[in-house]
Amino acid sequence: MQTEIRKLNIDKINGELFSNFVRRQEVGDCWRKIDGTWVIKPDPFIDDWSEEDYTFLVSCLKNTIATGGVVYGAFLDGRLKGFCSVEAEPLGSEGQYRDLTSIHVSEEMRGHGTGKKLFRAAADWARAQGAEKLYISAHSAVETQAFYRGLGCVEAEEYQSVHVEKEPFDCQMEYQL
Repeated sequence: MQTEIRKLNIDKINGELFSNFVRRQEVGDCWRKIDGTWVIKPDPFIDDWSEEDYTFLVSCLKNTIATGGVVYGAFLDGRLKGFCSVEAEPLGSEGQYRDLTSIHVSEEMRGHGTGKKLFRAAADWARAQGAEKLYISAHSAVETQAFYRGLGCVEAEEYQSVHVEKEPFDCQMEYQL
């Protein structure tokens, strides 16, 4: 299952683009930071997006491009099966980060390398923008954390409060470019 990674233009981002994309993820265990130590805790739930979530996503991705960031799509037989977005605005005390605001792979495509390809495209773009690191406010699911750690991501040296406040259970991570 070879996917093609393409940079998306703002006019290509709409609800129809996601018609073959399945966000669904069954989560069992999650990482939680308790008294300064990361531990795995059971926290079962199903993460799935509603039509309203997709509508919000479309507006966010369009905003990313409109403000100078980038959105990449992973396509299989012309159908979107994954995507990622990176913001243009530098983050961090020295502007060392670019924000990887999304990276998602359709349920049936997970485990086939699509996420790694998207991550590499995001990292290459951020590096070309002068960033030293990617910043990732990452879902705390054990599987998601295994993905990021397998790519070499580590706990962020500088937590970005906007992300911590928005998603307090996310793991704040970084990737050296």
